[in-house]
Amino acid sequence: MKLELREALRQQIIVGDGAMGTYLYQMGFPVGISYEELNLLKPDVIVDVHRRYYEAGARLIETNTFSANREKLSKYGLEEDIEAINRAGVELARKAVGRDAYVVGAIGSIRAGRRKNFRTAKIKDDLRQQIEILLDTQVDGLLLESFYDLEELLLALKIIRKLSSLPVICQFATEGTGTTQDGVTLQDAFAKLEQNGADVVGFNCRSGPNGLLRSLERVAAIGGELPYSIFPNAGIPDYVDGRFTYAATPQYFAETALKFADLGARIIGGCCGTTPEHIAAMSRALAGYSPGPARADRSQPTSAGAAVLPEREPVQPAAEVLAQPAPSAKPDGANEPNIVDLVKQRHTVIVELDPPRDLDIDKFMKGARALKEAHVDALTMADNSLAVTRMSNLALGYLVKEQTGLRPLIHIACRDRNLIGTQSHMMGLHTLGIDHVLAVTGDPARFGDLPGSSSVYDLTSFEMIRMIKQLNEGVAFSGKPLKKRASFIVGAAFNPNVKYLDKAVQRLERKIEAGADYIMTQPVYDAALVEKIYEATKHLSIPIFIGIMPLASGGNAEYLHNEVPGIQLSDEVRQRMGSLKGEEGRAMGVQISKELLDTAMRYFNGIYLMTPFLSYEMTADLTRYVWEKSGRAISTCTH
Repeated sequence: MKLELREALRQQIIVGDGAMGTYLYQMGFPVGISYEELNLLKPDVIVDVHRRYYEAGARLIETNTFSANREKLSKYGLEEDIEAINRAGVELARKAVGRDAYVVGAIGSIRAGRRKNFRTAKIKDDLRQQIEILLDTQVDGLLLESFYDLEELLLALKIIRKLSSLPVICQFATEGTGTTQDGVTLQDAFAKLEQNGADVVGFNCRSGPNGLLRSLERVAAIGGELPYSIFPNAGIPDYVDGRFTYAATPQYFAETALKFADLGARIIGGCCGTTPEHIAAMSRALAGYSPGPARADRSQPTSAGAAVLPEREPVQPAAEVLAQPAPSAKPDGANEPNIVDLVKQRHTVIVELDPPRDLDIDKFMKGARALKEAHVDALTMADNSLAVTRMSNLALGYLVKEQTGLRPLIHIACRDRNLIGTQSHMMGLHTLGIDHVLAVTGDPARFGDLPGSSSVYDLTSFEMIRMIKQLNEGVAFSGKPLKKRASFIVGAAFNPNVKYLDKAVQRLERKIEAGADYIMTQPVYDAALVEKIYEATKHLSIPIFIGIMPLASGGNAEYLHNEVPGIQLSDEVRQRMGSLKGEEGRAMGVQISKELLDTAMRYFNGIYLMTPFLSYEMTADLTRYVWEKSGRAISTCTH
């Protein structure tokens, strides 16, 4: 006989199901429809998806009712069908699975991370309507998932507790920051939920396994009485040829499921991008797993913690033999040619340093000065990469230029600005004397830290390149004269970590036709691939900067390989990083990068180094290595 859900969680780990919406998308159902309406229009499809997850080993099945509330359904003119859609969602889940499965009614956030002016009274009414319908069906519990702030989640939980004693699972959408979107620490948020009658607390969506492991470590270290539930995404989505794809493999999910279990997770499933294959792999990995008796014994950080490099004071680089005078503190652009002309003459190093996610720029500026002492040729700054909000790279670029003399190279994403904002931004860069830029598409906003924000995409990266070069002709985006000509040097991004390199090169050729002056690649971790890139691109007329990013730890290596689009590590590199962390991990990461540089420098003059976790001493070390290998010995002395 099936145990009541609360009792079952005391004795075992329950495997949850995987994604519904993104799985339907993979099956051919387009974005822009109500997937919940398929409960009425395509019931056999929904039953089939539930059955696949059940057969994969899932024993906690979510109804296809995540967005079946008045606010969401009204966008499709379905507000009169709320009850029918919710009741059908429960019936279809029950029909698809055996009697040993727990069917829980899925209820999603109405705000969904958006800053839209939602009245609290309306949110309460909409939540209550859906909750009352689901409680009038044969569900084993309710799952409140993808809530961004504590306030709304408490609203839903309190409504349920006034109406029912059924088990309630409460999950925040988080990306590993340690707080909810309304600024409450995760520990305090979980304590508040426990006080108000939650039975299970946890996380889903927004992050892959790595990010949710970090969040779970934070709360597990504090302890608590409630079991945890975890439903990670299959990594960060990539947008390729008009479709979203996810990189995290079933095997990776199997490995991380055990880490979640060690930290006290009692329900483990998957969110966006996961499939029955991911669930089957986790089910096999967790078969026979025996939950420990006390959370206190499981609160020590797992190896996932190695993916996060704690900030520390930079070490001072050792002085080297002075072979030539160090540049003055004037902008490099005043002393040397632009990057394109420079890389035709000698090896040239661009280093990327991420703008901070907070208001403290001290470490960033220390890093910029250290890289100046290492004599990098340009410091490049991303434009809210991975759709995560960071300090303006325009402001930091100006400070870098004025205070260190380094040449700033600014990324410009199509995602965040419309045509008006983009031209205004470019005009501002021109006025500040910042003339090196990189045009990129930008990751979709819905997958970043403010998922309620809009992705603009007025321009593609091809159009962005053309429009910036149009400013160099003294012509505005509107076609009007600008009285002066800009002088932008425009770069384009290139991802060589793909199955069909020839197709990626064809796309690159189109960017060159649009006016790109140089190319910067995603990080490469295979010397053989460096050679393939050279052979595939040697006919191109513009220089290529090969991307190399030193790894910080074994956990960092696994995260990049499994969750970040556009990055693939060789098996050899992953084995060498293994479980290394701390100084050992960084040392091995730098050593691997030096070996890659040995190959890269034979084929390319352009080197693009990416700094992990603001650990600028690593990329400063690699920059000095480039100068040693190229015979351009320099010193850290600036007197």
